[in-house]
Amino acid sequence: MTTPNLSLKLLVDKKVTRVVFAEGGKSFVDFLFNLLSLPIGTVIKALKNGSMVGCIGNLYGSLENLNEAYMQPNENKGSLLNPRIPAPATEAPLLLPDSNPQPIKTKLLYRCPNHHPCVTDSKDYRCPWCSNNMSEQVAFIGMNDSAANSTSQGGYVKDLVTYMVTDDLSVSIMSMISGVAPLNKFNVKDLMCLRKRWWSLGLTRVWSC
Repeated sequence: MTTPNLSLKLLVDKKVTRVVFAEGGKSFVDFLFNLLSLPIGTVIKALKNGSMVGCIGNLYGSLENLNEAYMQPNENKGSLLNPRIPAPATEAPLLLPDSNPQPIKTKLLYRCPNHHPCVTDSKDYRCPWCSNNMSEQVAFIGMNDSAANSTSQGGYVKDLVTYMVTDDLSVSIMSMISGVAPLNKFNVKDLMCLRKRWWSLGLTRVWSC
């Protein structure tokens, strides 16, 4: 499975070699927001080889080193060390190695054969009206349909504007006013020292121009 590259534009203070802020589009912001949905095991695995992740990293390492003999018969370490990531319903890019997205399963609902006004997710549950087993499967066609309209672009945000991302991962709509705030924060006095750089982010490489 090939992962897309994400493009963004950086405003760099050449005098002190510092990124003032980044300008990104819908895809980059969708990627950032999608990080909030990842299982913690996936995050730790991504950080483990290059960053200090503190006590949570120690917890991850402890499970790695634990002998399988101490695990419950119906449990395995892999489900915690390499959790399956639900496939993003919003089509946001993951840019993660070996993510193996797992499709979100549709929940099955059941009603009784006499069609009384109640449903359950347990096939063996008895109907409170007639006491028959609620074994007749029905389709769920609720809120997922309302989100899947023809004008939806997927992802989390709309592709109507440019977004500004600062070094602390604060995201806002790019405007003349919002662009001034980082300049004041970093005490940028000489605007002639500012340069624009274009970057393309991929799974294993970062390209600049």
